[in-house]
Amino acid sequence: MVATSQPLAAQAGLRMLLSGGNAVDAALAAAIALVVVEPTGNGLGSDAFAILWDGERLHGLNASGRSPAGWNPERFPNGMVERGWESVTVPGAVSAWVDLSTRFGKLPFEALFAPAIDYAENGYSVSPVIANLWARAERMLGRQPGFAEAFLPNGRAPRAGEIFACKPMADSLRAIAESRGEAFYRGELAEKIAAFARAHGAALTEDDLAAHENDWCGTVSASYGDVALHEIPPNGQGIAACMALGMLAHHDIGRLAPDSVEALHLQIEATKLALADVEAYVADPAAMVDVAAADLLAPDYLAARAKLVDPARAQDRGAGAPKAGGTVYLTAADESGMMISYIQSNYAGFGSGVVVPGTGISLQNRGFGFVTTPGHPNRVGPRKRPFHTIIPGFVMRGGRPEMSFGVMGGPMQAQGHLQMTLRTQVWGQDPQQAADAPRWRVVAGMEVAIEETVGTAVLEGLAALGHAITVEEPDTSFGFGGAQLIRRIEGGYAAGSDPRKDGQAVGY
Repeated sequence: MVATSQPLAAQAGLRMLLSGGNAVDAALAAAIALVVVEPTGNGLGSDAFAILWDGERLHGLNASGRSPAGWNPERFPNGMVERGWESVTVPGAVSAWVDLSTRFGKLPFEALFAPAIDYAENGYSVSPVIANLWARAERMLGRQPGFAEAFLPNGRAPRAGEIFACKPMADSLRAIAESRGEAFYRGELAEKIAAFARAHGAALTEDDLAAHENDWCGTVSASYGDVALHEIPPNGQGIAACMALGMLAHHDIGRLAPDSVEALHLQIEATKLALADVEAYVADPAAMVDVAAADLLAPDYLAARAKLVDPARAQDRGAGAPKAGGTVYLTAADESGMMISYIQSNYAGFGSGVVVPGTGISLQNRGFGFVTTPGHPNRVGPRKRPFHTIIPGFVMRGGRPEMSFGVMGGPMQAQGHLQMTLRTQVWGQDPQQAADAPRWRVVAGMEVAIEETVGTAVLEGLAALGHAITVEEPDTSFGFGGAQLIRRIEGGYAAGSDPRKDGQAVGY
């Protein structure tokens, strides 16, 4: 089974399974294809994370890049920059492909690139949701260095159904495939990235790219009964989902109906508390010297935080969330029982907006995840990982793999993980029901965005408890993200893919 946010990528993954590959091969072929067919959410200059069940145990991979050695707080006197070269950190996605393939893949590394190279060289039909996001990017990023040349053929964004090709991207993919990633970090592509950075006064250098390395970091987790939600440890926000689930274990939320006012209220209040802590403490783990991940997940601490949730009224816990972003998520599972949860992203749509000429390499803007506040663990500095929004999720039940899943969409991700876990594991919904169900999102303070399909009575009930409700329609905002899920069932797998994006799940 393969579930992705774009049908052509799902088909690329399925091709690997039909060729004798395993779940990792399928996931990587899909991820590489997504660089081409969903450039609004990711690119060759993305970061990536993965959680993998290899048939015996769980692994976690942090392939997020670090800031240039030349970055320090003084470089950003007016705060962090959202777009352009001053938001670019070292990309990690290419290194994720290499490490996952080397350790767990079955097929030759080059074979994983064949669908993506074909899409980039010969073109593909742009799907509707991606076309809409592309048009928005045209207005915002058209003047960023290299963007128009790569992504605005004929001076505009391609429309739904039009054919888009990017031969320079195909050449870059081919170079990465043939060199097993060396071209990107120490070869011709690295030289082009660094030269373009120098031409624009940016700090990123060849040495920064060559120094990049990934971490096999394991996972952090929290339990609700015999269900354990696993997330990648900081520098990401996944720990917020674990914290909220740990708090809700003290409120017996399973006795409530999933879309009731009472159940939604408890989830929202626990999420506020978790996000407030994440905003204050989560950073590159090397900088979390005062409060570590283990402290945030300590049972006594979560029990104390759970007592702050008032079932009868909403409270302002000062929760804040990063801005919305562009991300792709995918998951794959094979006949051996291997399951992989994988996510990669440029952060905001098309990332920094910077595209290296002649390469199709669009660079992320993860530097915007830093802060400049003195004393904060996430304060910008040299060779440091910023706070990250993208997170793959994985559920274990009774010590066995149960579900690989993810939800895209900036600050929606940890909140979406909590909602997917509760819907599938506590309330018994199947993956597609969970993906289709209405979602909510803590915005800041008392403000909560929610999809109108939850119904008028629920909206009025939440408002009566003190929540400041904003209703958003799924087709006008990507604020609720998109979800993909694969769950083990007797004799195989069941999958769900989100109608909020052009998602598809395929299997055989």
